[in-house]
Amino acid sequence: MRYEPVQNYINGRLSVSSSGKMLNVISPLDGELISSVPLSSAKDLDDAVKAAKVAFPAWSKTPIKERVQVFFRYKYLLEKNINELSLLICEENGKTMAEAVAEIEKSIELTEFACSLPQLITGEVLEVSKGIDCRTERVPIGVVASIVPFNFPAMVPNWTIPNAIALGNCMIIKPSEKVPLTAAKIAQLLKEAGLPDGVFNIVNGDREIVEAICDHPGIEAVSFVGSTKIAKIVYQRSTQNLKRCLALGGAKNHLLILPDAKTEMTAQNVVASMSGCAGQRCMAASAMIGIGAVDHIVEKICDEAKKIIPGKTLGAVINKEAKERIEKYITEAEQQGAKVLVDGRHAEVAGKKNGTYVGPTVIDFVKPDMAVAKEEIFGPVISIMRTNTLDEAIAIENANPYGNAASVFTQNGGYARYVMEKASAGMIGVNVGVPVPREPFSFGGWNESRFGVGDITGKSSIEFWTKLKKSTIKWNPEAGVNWMS
Repeated sequence: MRYEPVQNYINGRLSVSSSGKMLNVISPLDGELISSVPLSSAKDLDDAVKAAKVAFPAWSKTPIKERVQVFFRYKYLLEKNINELSLLICEENGKTMAEAVAEIEKSIELTEFACSLPQLITGEVLEVSKGIDCRTERVPIGVVASIVPFNFPAMVPNWTIPNAIALGNCMIIKPSEKVPLTAAKIAQLLKEAGLPDGVFNIVNGDREIVEAICDHPGIEAVSFVGSTKIAKIVYQRSTQNLKRCLALGGAKNHLLILPDAKTEMTAQNVVASMSGCAGQRCMAASAMIGIGAVDHIVEKICDEAKKIIPGKTLGAVINKEAKERIEKYITEAEQQGAKVLVDGRHAEVAGKKNGTYVGPTVIDFVKPDMAVAKEEIFGPVISIMRTNTLDEAIAIENANPYGNAASVFTQNGGYARYVMEKASAGMIGVNVGVPVPREPFSFGGWNESRFGVGDITGKSSIEFWTKLKKSTIKWNPEAGVNWMS
């Protein structure tokens, strides 16, 4: 193995799982064994919760301006260790080095936002009657948990770690068992940054730990990022156990292309959106709707897609099962009458015969009722549907059950505004293929792409990770008693 077996991280120390069960960690780049990860038990989670509960009183009472000093140092350590972290992401996730570096750069931005939290939660004070003040303040909620996916081993954990902890909570994170190495390095950096023991803990595992997190009475809130199927289960199970929960699910993001769109810019954006991170992101363009005469744009999209080279400018998909599933979607669409213009099936990279690669794939003349048009593929595949009018295109977008993102490509401001108003998605782009908001604006979709209230990043996350305390204060007995006091 290239790396030592992964261990849990509890109360500031590495911890061997009580289950004794381990799972191999395989690199998608070449199919080689790189490490192993424990499949922890409910007892391991309970140990982490106990450690977090012990740490919570002191950490929550630490002034927030002192808490965020940890994250100023953590930001510096992310910058200092960007190459090592990026290499870990490449090896365990299969991304290109450029994509891995970008993921750490986004993690740095997320941490910068957490450092600004003292200026955002100052509370309010108002003299509501003579001698009587009302004030509000945000206070932490306690021990919280974050369940994160394989596709962004650093960025998605950093959606929650800096904000939740800077706001005074103690956290338990459950990384994807497919990519546990990056999370272990994050724990090391947080300790080096001065985070007290017990404030941040890692419990590795599979379904058993996810269920235990949802059920554990000592955990007050749960965030989840993954498929819609599992997001629904986590949300229902957590809220049934009287926890707060914000669960982000899958997506089927639509790009609406009008004939007046800038050809080269549109084609580059479409291809970058559908192939970035090998299409394994919930903001990837998966469905395109060409409105009217857009053959010239489709042709340029194909030209751009052919420039994307697996193993060089395109990373691997996470494992063999994912590769087979993605290629099955392509084959099924072809059998149903769609036309595969650029075919990424059976992609191979020299010297990496066991790597799990799917080349960029462009499928035209897809019908809205085909699986490739409706379901989340999570691969570098774009399905092109055709309509005559913008309203027909919006109807297709609105009919899809998800609601992460939708983008329109046009030079007509009226058409752009119309799509912005009508599209049923939480994040909208105009001539942008991946409309992810930058901090302090928050990330979050609608419909079956999100379960719970609020968003997971930015200002919106403050409400999820804190409780609002209201105080009414009177010091002047001479004011007498009235209905306000």
